[in-house]
Amino acid sequence: MSLHATGRRHVRRTAAAGVPLAVIAALVAAGPAAGTTSGQAHVVRTATLGDIPLGAFSNTLLPGTVDNDRGVDLGGIGSDIYPAGRKGEFWTVTDRGPNGQIKVDGTKRRTFPVPGFDPAIVKIRVSGDSVRVLDAIPITTASGRAVTGLSNQASRDEAPYSYNARTPLSYNPNGLDTEGIVRAADGSFWLVDEYGPSLVHVSARGKVLTRYVPEGLSLTGADYPVVEALPSVLLHRKVNRGFEGLAQLPGGDLVLAVQSPLSLPDTDSGEASRTTRLLRFSTKKKAVTAEYAYRFDPVNVVDPSEDDTSELKISSVVAVGGDRLLVEERTDKAARLQLVRLDRDANILGGPWDDDTTSPSLEQLDDPAASGVPVLAKRLVVDLGTVAGVPGKIEGVARVDHDTLALINDNDFGMTDGAAAFDAEGRLVDSGVETTVTYVRLPRGL
Repeated sequence: MSLHATGRRHVRRTAAAGVPLAVIAALVAAGPAAGTTSGQAHVVRTATLGDIPLGAFSNTLLPGTVDNDRGVDLGGIGSDIYPAGRKGEFWTVTDRGPNGQIKVDGTKRRTFPVPGFDPAIVKIRVSGDSVRVLDAIPITTASGRAVTGLSNQASRDEAPYSYNARTPLSYNPNGLDTEGIVRAADGSFWLVDEYGPSLVHVSARGKVLTRYVPEGLSLTGADYPVVEALPSVLLHRKVNRGFEGLAQLPGGDLVLAVQSPLSLPDTDSGEASRTTRLLRFSTKKKAVTAEYAYRFDPVNVVDPSEDDTSELKISSVVAVGGDRLLVEERTDKAARLQLVRLDRDANILGGPWDDDTTSPSLEQLDDPAASGVPVLAKRLVVDLGTVAGVPGKIEGVARVDHDTLALINDNDFGMTDGAAAFDAEGRLVDSGVETTVTYVRLPRGL
């Protein structure tokens, strides 16, 4: 059986039942790499993913899941990127799928134009100026069904609607808004999710083994094990701003990044805050063993064109040896990579800042360090906003070698917000933003 990318070679599915499904495609070229100025960070390679119809991609993995892709191509794989072992090969992960917002009677509604879409782990190869899909693994429940990317709980998540925001869709407790990805030594995967927020352990074949969520979430009805093993304070995560970054330390521990400051004690406090949290999770103990306060730079330092502090977010964390991490601070237009060390003395787990009755909250402190909070020290490695050729909305960062990084952007499946995202026939009006892998060489190694 073969499926065709528009104007490209075929996408092929292996016939072996229960085996991760190979998907191979030739892809379009990107523009030329930017100049290589000595002594400065610079782009040394740019490669672009070609057009693969989303319905064909999804139905190759799990037949019958998508009945109408509304003209959307495979995208969103830029939610994260992780080295796959061979030169130029990476594991990536999609988010919850095509989604947007449309105002109806003055209120924004969250749309899911392809509600049957199932988040997938996608293995890619950077070859010349093209990104080739080598393999794709659907994320499934214990019984092998699609988890989908639909909202989980009416009490916590945005209500899901059809592409035109007119028809309500059903919530799905299995739904995952997957973001960060790492691969364990045994071949299984760890992912993070925005909804719970949650940490998700997935088998090498894509089956959810366990979903770790905050204490008190009370998620019922999921077709896989759900364990309340994360601090309850995470229940205050901002809507659509749960876990976004995930790193795997040399010993196997994981570091999870909360994308934005918690809404603690309320939404306004979270919107104005520059303090978010990182958590350390032991895969052996299946428990959080440390928590750290991370302080964003002012928004106009990260992005000189922006003055809204709520636009700050962490989208990627990358282990670079020992207890050191690269942390990506970004807006949709700009990003900066900071080097931090997870100092044992900076652990705030189980202290007053995990108690949601503490006043003022960690998020409300104008100067956490002055209030005795051990904020992680950081050092700027590179301001990607000043590097010619780096696209916007970088969500994934991986190390290629000691002085080269691979960046991947989230193109949102070509979606835009608003009623004009689809034409009169309900077909996507594509934004023209492509999924791109960009190699950046640093002036010195990490």
